[in-house]
Amino acid sequence: MGVGALSSCAGGGGKSAVAGAYDWVPTEYKFPPMLATAPEGKELKAGIIGCGGRGSGAAIDFLSAGPGLTITAIGDVFQDRVDSCREKIKTEKGQEVAIENCFVGFDAYQKVIDSGVDIIILATPPKFRPEHFEAAVKARKHVFMEKPVAVDPAGIRQVMAAAKMADSLGLKVVTGTQRRHQHSYISLYKELQNNGIGKIVSANVYWNGGKLWHRDNKPEWTEMEWMIRDWVNWCWLSGDHIVEQHVHNLDVAMWYFGDHPVKANGFGSRQRRPTGDQFDNFSIDYTFADGRQMHSMCRQINGCTNGVYEVFHGTKAIAKTDGKEPMIVDAAGNPLFTAEKSETSAYVQEHINLVTCIRQDIPFNEAETTAISNLVAIMGRVSAYTGKAVTYDEMMNSDMKLGPETFIMGNIGYMEKATVPVAGTYEKEAK
Repeated sequence: MGVGALSSCAGGGGKSAVAGAYDWVPTEYKFPPMLATAPEGKELKAGIIGCGGRGSGAAIDFLSAGPGLTITAIGDVFQDRVDSCREKIKTEKGQEVAIENCFVGFDAYQKVIDSGVDIIILATPPKFRPEHFEAAVKARKHVFMEKPVAVDPAGIRQVMAAAKMADSLGLKVVTGTQRRHQHSYISLYKELQNNGIGKIVSANVYWNGGKLWHRDNKPEWTEMEWMIRDWVNWCWLSGDHIVEQHVHNLDVAMWYFGDHPVKANGFGSRQRRPTGDQFDNFSIDYTFADGRQMHSMCRQINGCTNGVYEVFHGTKAIAKTDGKEPMIVDAAGNPLFTAEKSETSAYVQEHINLVTCIRQDIPFNEAETTAISNLVAIMGRVSAYTGKAVTYDEMMNSDMKLGPETFIMGNIGYMEKATVPVAGTYEKEAK
């Protein structure tokens, strides 16, 4: 199924100058109203599940989206995270979450869901996202969930099933792929739909940056506590950085191509990462069903050349996002089109769009679209880990499920068997 066929919008027509296999065909994509602030309406109460940096940030973004918005419940596995998030909301937005609505533990997510809120904001480490999303949908809550939505194929299928349930219940779902809510990226997308570069022939997508962060273990922490506090460095919690971070660039490519690749063949390695079991660099060649190619590169190593952007090569021109605004250039680099931008942060715009769709009852659900991009990232990770070509269908049907079977705040014996993958020896279907 092509990603672009999920919904409809007004697209341009026309053909490229090159006939045959590279005829340009517009894709279809539905945008919510891109308002500067959410419209007035009934009060909407949100609950935060996952109170770390992203959860606390999403709380502030939600409260900045418009009038009549409150956060009435928060939950995390750690008390200090709950306390810091509660204080941030009070300090920056003047709202105080009642202490009886602050929950701690692995079951905190269900208590937040059951607290009488209208919207659930999911911002835990990605491993927990499928279970939390499914629970929120079953409770008939609208959802904002951060990317990625899962770390393994089993989680992807769980999210896709819950997404269909959300549609049947009329729920609105926005994910953390904020570029789809960013005015400049939307402006460039629409120009591509107006045949701005002809048909996309190939693409390059990059997230090359420095090391994020890590947490050194402390004597008073159990194994589980350290791994969760250090979650961006453990594959079962984050999906590795090709899934956790680079999914942004891959998602833009799926959006602009209007389709997903069917095969990945790549490599990666671990050079300087101080904790965890992940790689710190990936280089993946993706192939689409019609033979078009996309090269994906991501790295988290300090002291290297950085760049976070996408380049799309068309039959007429080139679209790129490596400047202040996305633009289209000719073969010599001369600008042909510069995307329009907005002063509104894309992180706030996501929540403006969610609240607008809820209050105006506009169908909107990004969960399946993001799950497809997420699976493409997993496909690349598995190819690099194994050193073998991997297909989309293999991943969609894989029984791979990462992480321990049960979650307790203790020593679970997981780290003693966690090893850094070695290409040529790591099994694609390993649990």
